[in-house]
Amino acid sequence: MSSALMVGIDCSECSDRAIEYAKEQAKISNAKLFVAHVIEWSPFTFSTVQENSERHKRREEELERAHSKIIGPVVDRLKAEGIDVEGLVRHGHVADTLHRLAMENGVTNIILGRQGTSKLKSHVFGSVGSHLVQASECPVTVVP
Repeated sequence: MSSALMVGIDCSECSDRAIEYAKEQAKISNAKLFVAHVIEWSPFTFSTVQENSERHKRREEELERAHSKIIGPVVDRLKAEGIDVEGLVRHGHVADTLHRLAMENGVTNIILGRQGTSKLKSHVFGSVGSHLVQASECPVTVVP
């Protein structure tokens, strides 16, 4: 079975350390590396067609911006270093979405930083990390 690793990133210093750790592990094991960024997205629904249309447009713009500003530069740098890498950006609950992406892509280890930024700062180890550790079907590595 070939291995695949996934690192969840959020533009924090801990996230940068997680990327470096994941890169080294991918090199050692000759594994494919998925770099994932999840944009928190509320399940709240709007009531009018116009509001739903505007929300969908905003969502698509956020995905494109995250690909070009967050994932793209990381993927390009890792490719230049000889890593087999693919970028993933999704909306959703961070832990659930990372878990789903890991299962969909045959990931054998999820890697993330211990502490993130913004709203995620209080969530990453308290919620996202612990949720993944408890719910994941594969090992989770938390990088300090």
